[in-house]
Amino acid sequence: MKSIKNLTRFTYETTAFLGWRLTISRGGTVFTKYFSDKKYGDEKKSFAAGETALAGLKALLDGSKRVKGKHTAAVIRKVEKLLEKA
Repeated sequence: MKSIKNLTRFTYETTAFLGWRLTISRGGTVFTKYFSDKKYGDEKKSFAAGETALAGLKALLDGSKRVKGKHTAAVIRKVEKLLEKA
């Protein structure tokens, strides 16, 4: 599978981690979540979980209000909860 914007494949021979990294930056804050092949079963399932989380993040972040160009603490907490559940 090929990486897409904000969802990058990590396959390093020297580390134990194989999976996808979701990284998105909005309103001056960077959000990151790793989706391990081991946890989700295989590469396709971890990618699907990452894509689902990315879609939810984009909807939440793009639809939220900003104060002076930054997201509020409440929005950041919502995003962090969404990433914990993913």
